[in-house]
Amino acid sequence: MSSLLPPSLSDTIVALSTPPGSGAIALVRLSGSQAIALTESIFAGKSLQEQATHTLHFGTLRDGERILDEVVVSLFRAPRSYTREDVVEISCHGSDYIVQQVLSLLVRGGARLAEAGEFTKRAFLHGAFDLAQAEAVADLIASDSALSHQVAMQQMRGGFSRELKELRARLVQFASLLELELDFGEEDVEFADRSGLTNLLQELEGIIRQLLRSFELGNVIKNGVTTVIAGKPNAGKSTLLNALLNEERAIVSAIPGTTRDFIEDEVSLEGIRFRFVDTAGLRDTTDVVESMGVERTRQRVRQAALLLYLFDLTTASPAQLAAELAELNPGNLIPALAVGNKLDQISSAEAAAYADTDALLLSAATGRGMDELKQALLQKVRGTGLDRTGSATIVTNVRHARSLEAALAALLAVQAGLQSNTGTELLAADLRRALAYLGEITGEISTDDLLTSIFTQFCIGK
Repeated sequence: MSSLLPPSLSDTIVALSTPPGSGAIALVRLSGSQAIALTESIFAGKSLQEQATHTLHFGTLRDGERILDEVVVSLFRAPRSYTREDVVEISCHGSDYIVQQVLSLLVRGGARLAEAGEFTKRAFLHGAFDLAQAEAVADLIASDSALSHQVAMQQMRGGFSRELKELRARLVQFASLLELELDFGEEDVEFADRSGLTNLLQELEGIIRQLLRSFELGNVIKNGVTTVIAGKPNAGKSTLLNALLNEERAIVSAIPGTTRDFIEDEVSLEGIRFRFVDTAGLRDTTDVVESMGVERTRQRVRQAALLLYLFDLTTASPAQLAAELAELNPGNLIPALAVGNKLDQISSAEAAAYADTDALLLSAATGRGMDELKQALLQKVRGTGLDRTGSATIVTNVRHARSLEAALAALLAVQAGLQSNTGTELLAADLRRALAYLGEITGEISTDDLLTSIFTQFCIGK
């Protein structure tokens, strides 16, 4: 297959695969036909050319007679490597100076600095995995919660790809029969059973719709639950944000209107990532800047996955709470959690007035009720199935979702064509479109522009 690859992919590439900056260890990775020879040209130790794959070798790196560092070299011979090419990984000390010297020596010897994502791109082009799995590598690197890690691992191991390939294989069988009919168009014969095709299309429509529904959940897993903290000035929104984050992230002041713009930060609760957004207090004001903040708050609420409405127990009443929530979240279109703050400043009798409401009462300043709030937040999102992902296929990638939507539209067009007795040529064209969109996800059908767009989002050393 290498003879079919673009010339640039015949180069031996090199990059730092650990984060830049001083550290105990840095890992420099090479991939390509000259990876072992280039490394050996600056390595003093065993002859690397004579060593077996998947072995480690201690020695020194030298620039002429000058010893640069003591290193451990890992050898992975093609095709038993990440890229399916010869790969060498040099573990050196994590000095910026040492790393730059090593890279410079290897580039002078004939290597080329790798582009973003080029190691993974080579792995894809050499058939190590498909495009959906390659994108899952980036998701795995970026995962910062138990759920995002779980979903990325499931996709990287090919769960989503297998499901798509099964869908595509079943469609290919019918598409080939329709194409055969076109070859015998003058003889008016049907090789594809129309009723069988209808049943298959309906089944595939259901599967794709289920995958598309999972995207809403997948987006939350990947990007976190955007939770907007809204309420009137001095309700304690900034104090609550600080309590949730366990740090002084937001300025706390008794002066109304202190918060005029968004303050965002994230916290993981039992593996689910919440992105909390502290907003400007909701009130009528003549201050132009504060008024802009209030309007932006209302806009942000409409975009939220979850609304945490905070009210002041010392000034509000259950009736006022209901009216304020109805005005801010008409029709309960956004999942909302009403939270009464300053529980430490009211009597038990005053707190009892909220017994018939769904409001949760707490004191952000003292920490009383914070554990209950965290559990209430988890319960709000668990209704979406976040804690029951198991081995289910979940779509987390926007590109995949758009391709699935386009494939579904093509399948619906085929169904409509069957019902209206559309000619075989049009049915076959719509089926080809559906197959193409499904193939785009796994990379069975791809373009240079698509691959460039995907792999440039990776870090350099991956």
